Amino acid sequence: MFTGIVEELGTVTELVPAADSARLTVHGPLVTSDATHGDSICVNGVCLTVVEVGEGDFTVDVMAETLHRSSLGALRPGDRVNLERAMAASGRFGGHVVQGHVDGTGTITARSPGDRWELVEVSVPPDLAPYVVEKGSITVDGVSLTVVSVIDDALTVSLIPTTLELTTLGTKGAGDVVNLEVDVLAKYVERLLATRFATVEAS
Repeated sequence: MFTGIVEELGTVTELVPAADSARLTVHGPLVTSDATHGDSICVNGVCLTVVEVGEGDFTVDVMAETLHRSSLGALRPGDRVNLERAMAASGRFGGHVVQGHVDGTGTITARSPGDRWELVEVSVPPDLAPYVVEKGSITVDGVSLTVVSVIDDALTVSLIPTTLELTTLGTKGAGDVVNLEVDVLAKYVERLLATRFATVEAS
């Protein structure tokens, strides 16, 4: 499990595609400082399992489902990525519950600069829109953010100076694709209510 607090900006060094998968290598000295085979590292919001660790680098396998659901397949050597290690049981819960299971992608449609912050608008796929609520939580490229507003098929988030400086969201512009993970609590509530209603109707 993760919290959406990015620890490091890593750099993609290699992406080797296969028939229905890919092998991704990322340079991230901080997140690899204590990484071992089998550990989980979140890359742009996607939970991936470490299969190799080198000198400040780690390699992961990316399966077809992940390539379909996320933007990882479009990465190229030199691209920066948001990195976060799995949360330790004794760690501080700085963001919200993030599984690293990307639900889909959105597209940045607009950026409005403020004094020291920016308001960013992101399109939301229709199937994910019901899970997005004003002042609720959303994970964008692995960054835990609070939804400022919901406008039809889009949401807005405010990026503080720290987020602008320490994550990829500081440099992404209109047209760039981002990974989205909605609040898992909303999905569980929907599932429980659907099951309850189905039971009532059947009785």
